[in-house]
Amino acid sequence: MSALVGWSATAALAAYAQRRPGVTVIAWLVASLGMTVGLSAAVVGVLFDFNNATFRLLHIGISLLGPLYMAWGALEYGVRSAQGRFASRLVLTAFTIVPLVILSMDRISGRFGDTFPALGDHYDLIPRSLVNVAQVVVAVLLITALIAVARRPAGRNLHLGILGLVSLAALLSVLVGRLGLGFAGPLLMLGAVAALWGAAALAARPRRDPYDEDDDYYDDDYYDDADGDPEDELLEEPVRRKRRHADPYDDYYDGPPVRQAPPAKLRGVITIYTLADGQGAGFDRIVDAVVGEVSAREPDTLLFACHTVPSAPLQRIVYAIYRDDLAKEEHEQQPHVIEFGRRAGAHVVATNVIELALSGAAASDGLAALLMPR
Repeated sequence: MSALVGWSATAALAAYAQRRPGVTVIAWLVASLGMTVGLSAAVVGVLFDFNNATFRLLHIGISLLGPLYMAWGALEYGVRSAQGRFASRLVLTAFTIVPLVILSMDRISGRFGDTFPALGDHYDLIPRSLVNVAQVVVAVLLITALIAVARRPAGRNLHLGILGLVSLAALLSVLVGRLGLGFAGPLLMLGAVAALWGAAALAARPRRDPYDEDDDYYDDDYYDDADGDPEDELLEEPVRRKRRHADPYDDYYDGPPVRQAPPAKLRGVITIYTLADGQGAGFDRIVDAVVGEVSAREPDTLLFACHTVPSAPLQRIVYAIYRDDLAKEEHEQQPHVIEFGRRAGAHVVATNVIELALSGAAASDGLAALLMPR
């Protein structure tokens, strides 16, 4: 049963990784795959007694790869420091390659039965020591991720819940690997697989709250390029363009230029962000990234601009105009907008959202092109 659930979880994680690839979900996919292969080997061992091959596969999966990649994925999910992530990847490489080779080739002693065997009952000192050190690394990575998430001002409970499930999965896998636990081993591994699956499902759940976060990543194939320039459609004012190089007298054109009213279905939103002290530069960086994505990928978001406030340096004002309600809803569901909301939570202490229904507008030619170059 635990192997069957493991394959189901691995398939679900593979589908999510393909749809929205990212380091965290790939790490948890590797962890799930490692545990599932180990549990599949254990099925053969339980039915026909364990041997060298099934014993090695079981412990490579549940004692090494499963816990190690669960913990690495947790750190990638919880820690934003580029230096910390880089260091974790170096450690991961070292504690994957060397122990994997040793566990695959080192001598195995003792007789096997049809229950989950403990790692220490059959491996010698060197592989046991390497696995022990790797599991200490697992604990360090998990604790670091939990501390990083606990210090965040926003989304703390959800993220702690996700990392708590990952920690539970890693703990159960380590316990079964170290103790074997006989026929209780498969039941505990079922709990480990289910906990990892639950954590990934929570992390993958779409959220629109700008204080919520989710591990991950832009889907480059989600959008299609649109024909034409929607800003030109919005701001097209033939009378005003005609007057730019014409006689200045109004009566020559039957009076002053007429301001064109946009269609009634246009929607606007003003969002005022109040930033934490010292977070202006970080917030501006993620705003620049999302502005570029909106400009390139959302033809029905007619205007999307962020303004600083000279008299209030900790405030930012984002102003958006959408072609209609559907365009606004689609904008809120885009991966880069969800990612912006996830990252903004670390910089923002308060938001104020004002929704607008446009009733009239006037703009000079080229304003949209200046604000949102395509």
